[in-house]
Amino acid sequence: MTNEYIPFLSKIKEIVKHTETEYTFRMTYVGEVRPGQFFEVSIPKYGEAPISVSGIGEDYVDLTIRKVGKVTGEIFELNEGSSFFMRGPYGNGFEKENYQGKELIVVAGGTGVSPVRGVISYFGEHPDEVKKLHTILGFKSPSDILFREDLKIWEQQMELILTVDFADDDSYRTGLVTKYIPELELDNIHETAAIVVGPPVMMKFAVAELLKLGMKEEQIWISQERKMCCGLGKCGHCRMNDTYICLDGPVFCYSEGKKLFD
Repeated sequence: MTNEYIPFLSKIKEIVKHTETEYTFRMTYVGEVRPGQFFEVSIPKYGEAPISVSGIGEDYVDLTIRKVGKVTGEIFELNEGSSFFMRGPYGNGFEKENYQGKELIVVAGGTGVSPVRGVISYFGEHPDEVKKLHTILGFKSPSDILFREDLKIWEQQMELILTVDFADDDSYRTGLVTKYIPELELDNIHETAAIVVGPPVMMKFAVAELLKLGMKEEQIWISQERKMCCGLGKCGHCRMNDTYICLDGPVFCYSEGKKLFD
């Protein structure tokens, strides 16, 4: 029986630089994993950090990491062929069965695009499994945009709205993601599903706009980005009320997830 607390060594297959502080590390991994789940990544003496899965392959997972502290700072010093430790995957992830056969809306902001990248790519490649796919992605500025190569593909596969908070030229849409939700042309509001991931304030107002369209709370899913420590519900660091985000989430139907905002 394997010990869930013991990390395994994973090799860096590829590094993709998105911005000065955000890279995607393609890590060797074979096993079941779903978009929305996360791994704990670690380097001895520096600690560990929870990182969402941003891509899934037969023998790898993508982890899109922002350089924000000791552990991530050390990981950014590594090169392709180097290794670091991982344990997981943890959490529940996004179940594609919740969205199949429906008109799907994905709204994500900033690093919140990482956990939904796998969902967007899957339904972009399997358009017959959803009635329509609407994707609204928001970033602070053009220099903060992630997954540019994916965006080129996605704009061919779905209705894609890419917006930035501000830009120096008029080649970008500007404004918050909430500005574009009322403009969505939906066929039947009762046969839609939505995924909203991003900073808590953004999720709150994006969900409010979806509810104004006539969606019900049960049709909307969110992912809580609260910092997880042990990943196994033992340390209590991510506990909110009686819910452990690492075990019961991080993906929640909004009817439940709305109770879990700080």
